[in-house]
Amino acid sequence: MGSFQAPPGMRSSALLETSCGYLLQELQMIWNEVGEEQSEREKVLLELEQECLEVYRRKVDRANMSRARLHQELAESEAEFTHLLLSLGERSLPGRPEKMSGTIKQQLDSITPALRDMRLRKEERVNQFRAVQGEIQKISAEIAGQSEYDDSITNVTVNENDLSLKKLEEYQNELQRLHNEKNNRLQQVEKYIAAVHNLSATLGMESSMIITKVHPSLNELCGISKNISDGILGKLNSTVESLQEEKQKRLEKLHQLGKALKNLWSLTDASYGDRYLYSHVIDLLSVSSAEVYDPGSLTLDIIQQAEAEVKRLDQLKASKMKELFLRKQSELEDICNKSHMEIPSRSEMENILNLINTGEIDHTELLMSIDEQISRAKEESSSRKSIMEKVEKWILARDEERWLEEYSMDENRYSVRRGAHRNLRRAERARVTVNKIPALVDSLIAKTKSWEEERRKVFLYDEVPLLAMLEEYNLSRQEREEEKQRQRQMKVQSQVVVEQENLTTSRPTTSNRRLPNKSVSGGLGNATPLNRRLSLSIQQQGSNSKSSVTQGTSFIKKGNKEQGKRIFPRTNFNSPLRDETASVVSTFSGPLSP
Repeated sequence: MGSFQAPPGMRSSALLETSCGYLLQELQMIWNEVGEEQSEREKVLLELEQECLEVYRRKVDRANMSRARLHQELAESEAEFTHLLLSLGERSLPGRPEKMSGTIKQQLDSITPALRDMRLRKEERVNQFRAVQGEIQKISAEIAGQSEYDDSITNVTVNENDLSLKKLEEYQNELQRLHNEKNNRLQQVEKYIAAVHNLSATLGMESSMIITKVHPSLNELCGISKNISDGILGKLNSTVESLQEEKQKRLEKLHQLGKALKNLWSLTDASYGDRYLYSHVIDLLSVSSAEVYDPGSLTLDIIQQAEAEVKRLDQLKASKMKELFLRKQSELEDICNKSHMEIPSRSEMENILNLINTGEIDHTELLMSIDEQISRAKEESSSRKSIMEKVEKWILARDEERWLEEYSMDENRYSVRRGAHRNLRRAERARVTVNKIPALVDSLIAKTKSWEEERRKVFLYDEVPLLAMLEEYNLSRQEREEEKQRQRQMKVQSQVVVEQENLTTSRPTTSNRRLPNKSVSGGLGNATPLNRRLSLSIQQQGSNSKSSVTQGTSFIKKGNKEQGKRIFPRTNFNSPLRDETASVVSTFSGPLSP
């Protein structure tokens, strides 16, 4: 069996007691030699006991203080560890025991490595937050338009109470959003700058000066980062809009000058060389502002050159304007003459010529006005075409009717002579044509009324109302028919009287009696039914019917003459065409000779 070994503390206490016992024995021996009194010995022993107790007490207090400090260190470490876990957003740390056991120093030795690891992780996380927040502040400052920004991130304040990965992810998302916004703004700035370059090249301006005027950082020669603030974007947008407005104004100006050049070229008969010099101006007439992008196509020099050319040609325009106006006036008169429409007043035309000579009239408006008159005249001429064709047919038929009347009055028309057969054939054709006149006139009257109702104006033929001419013709035709009928009745009546006289004066022989009867019966047999009816009516009515027909004819003539005076109050015409029309109307206004 081995010997018993006491714990180190017990060994120390036994050794202390042994040492104290030796010291007391030695002190007793000294006192015995000295002969110290018992009371003095007890006093000294009491002092020794008190001093020993004081030493023990101090040692115990010091041990208690050390234990309390260790407890505090352990509690602080655990609190710091827990705080770090919370701030980093982690529930636990691998390698750290959930329940610690052993002495206080053992527990401190167990938590210290985990605490050190957590501190390192916190420092790394803080650096991450500081970097992200610093970048956020920098980009935010660029977007806000701050010209100077401290690139150091030491001034970034990080909230160490919340260092979780979730919070870091929020900051990173915010940083990504700011990056996207920055890129978008840079793209907008580049787009605006490109638009300024293109517009400036088209307008012949210096783009670098315009861009530098907006902000110096936008000029690449400055070598600094571009300002992408809202204010700069607004200025760039305003600059582009002002350049576009200037482009539109210049293009409209060139459009006006181009149109003026085309008009002046047509008026002055400019040569191809003169026109070629300004062909680029004419090419711009058919394009819009968005389609003009060639450099130097809208410079002030081009506008000034075009203005000078317009001014030069405008000085030549007045002399050729008169010639052009007279040509267009002649065209208008030709249209009116061909369609027998009313021609503009001569005095008005002469007044316009005087205004052209004095330069007191706008040539463009004058040309537009006369072109409109020509257009209206062409349109009206087109609308009158169908009526005028029938009027021409009516006039031709009227000529044939007049010729037929003259031919019918010729007593030698049936004689054998040269050309008689041709006149006979013409007379046959003329009778067919004359028979169609009533239907033609009725159709003309209907078409003319329809035209007047549609146009709300009177249809004039050489300044005479066509309806009045047609109505006058109908009256005169009716009058002629009545006169012809009266002449036929008088002729038949005279023939019957002659035959009766022949019958009463003939001899009473058989041969002589038969000859008058034969002539009478032959005459009556050869007479048409209309003549036989007329002869019977004339025999019944006698001289009264003759007088009544004569009175009716004179009444119609008188009424027609009065009506002709009311319809055609003007008989004096200026032009030869009007004189011809007046002669035609005068022919229509009274009955023709049979």
